[in-house]
This record gives sequence, structure tokens and C-alpha cells, in this order.
Amino acid sequence: MSNSVLYFIKSVFFGLAVGDALGVPVEFLTRGTISQDPLRDMREFGTHNQPKGTWSDDSSMTFCCAESLSSGYDLNDMSKLFVKWLYEGLWTPHGCVFDVGNATRKALGKVRRGESPKSSGETHKYSNGNGSLMRISPLIFLRGLNTDEHLKIIEEVSAITHGHRISIIACQLYVFIAIALMDGKDFENAVRYGLSIIFSYYQDSPERGHLKHFKRIVEGISNLRSSDIKSSGYVIDSLEASLWSLSKSKSYGQAVLLAVNLGEDTDTIGAITGSLAGLIYGFDAIPDSWINVLVRKDDIEDLCNKFSRAMEEK
Repeated sequence: MSNSVLYFIKSVFFGLAVGDALGVPVEFLTRGTISQDPLRDMREFGTHNQPKGTWSDDSSMTFCCAESLSSGYDLNDMSKLFVKWLYEGLWTPHGCVFDVGNATRKALGKVRRGESPKSSGETHKYSNGNGSLMRISPLIFLRGLNTDEHLKIIEEVSAITHGHRISIIACQLYVFIAIALMDGKDFENAVRYGLSIIFSYYQDSPERGHLKHFKRIVEGISNLRSSDIKSSGYVIDSLEASLWSLSKSKSYGQAVLLAVNLGEDTDTIGAITGSLAGLIYGFDAIPDSWINVLVRKDDIEDLCNKFSRAMEEK
């Protein structure tokens, strides 16, 4: 790996944290409410009463994931760092957790009590929130694996908190779209590539039926109107909202603002849009004014360097 990988890592991690921080003050607001005063810049306070530039659980868990991967892939270590985040404030912006999903809290409580991270995540159909999708982006950088190995690791990492197949497939699709973007494909071809990987992998699987939930992405998410897009915490809604925002944008800023202004789960949709937009447009396209206001900016920079060095050694 070369310095270009550090650039990609910074594009993803800062892209994600900025999108997250943009969304934090308006989380849970409806689209109609936000449309009366659309978000155009970083705000302070709002929903969670946090200072400007504060990111949430999306970035915290992403950084914990990257921290763990810097020492090699170890599911037990990764889950322990997630537990330290939830209960001890590891990789929080201000030392405490102010936002966590119910499925994530429940799963990490199991890990804390000694349950294996391979069985801690809920597997019923009503546990398909976006809590694993939001933190999966560090797995983009795991190279030296064949496709099946890579997909299996994504499955395991998702299932720490979200073990239903819909959540797992969403994470797998997201990672392979991102890999295609990093390899130089344009957005539409990157989505096609990700879908081809997923459909090939599941073609003979009893889990194949779950692919129907990705039908609108297969048919072309850019063909939909904003009124067709939901921005809830359901993992399919969040993924569709992110991909739709990217398909309708021509810059990093346009993409994340479009995503956040959809309302509802604004921090997560901002985050997962921001990491892909970072890959599409590059770290240099993220406005300096947004990066410079990020809480723990220097710590994020240090993590990018540490993670890049670790990936370089693989």
C-alpha cells in the first residue's frame, strides 16, 4: 500500500465524521420541519444539545473498528472496544455516549456479560436497523483476501450487533461499492459492481430470498424522486437514502447536505453518505471549515495514520 491509501482512509473517516456531525443537531426532525430551515452548514446544540462539530455513535464505533483492525482482525477485540465505547466512553467526542441504538445496546450488553460476539447480535427481522452499516467502512481497506473471505469477515463484524441477513447484505454491498469507488469506478458502475458481487455470492444460497429487499437499488436508485425515499433507521431505507443522495449530487458538500436534509436518522445517513462521498470526491473536496470544527480532529488524524500504517504492513 502507498500514501494514496492514507488519502483514501482520510477521505472515508473524515467524510463520515463530517456527515455525522452535520446530522447530529437535526436528528429525528421530519423532512417537512427541516425544509423550513434547511441545513447548509455545521450547527450547534439542537436535538442532542451538543457543540458544533460533535459526531455520534456512527463515528465512535467506526473509529473503534479501525482501532481494533490496526492490530489485526480479531472479532473479540473489536467487540471489547465497542463495549468500552458504550460503557467507558472510548472514542466518544466528549467522554460519554449520548446516542446509541437499542439493538446495539442490547448486543453489547451480551458481550459485556461474556457472550461470544458471534452470537450477540439480534437475528430477527425487526432488528434490521442501520447500526452495523454505519460502522462498517474500515473493512473497505482489508485487502489480501479473496472475495468469499472478505464477505465472511463483513458478516461477522455486522453480526456483533446486527445478525439478520438483510443487515449483513447491506454491509457487504456497501463495502464492495466502496472498494469499486476506490479502484476508480464511477458511482453507477461501482453500484453495479457491488450488486454483482452480492448476487453472485448468494445465487445458490438459501438466503437468496433476502436480495428482493435490494430491488430498488438494482433497478436504479437515481430514477426515484425524493418523495420515494425514506430516511428512517431501517437499514434498507438508510442505504437507499445514501445512494440516492450520491446519485443526485456533484460534490461532497451537496451529497451530505442532501442526505441530512432528508430528515429523521440524519446523523447515520449523513455518515454513510459522507464516507462514500469522500471516496468519490476526495478528502480535499471536504470543506476545510467543516473539518476544522470537528471535535477531536487531531485524534482522528492520528487514527488515520495508525490505521494506514497497519494496512501497509498486511
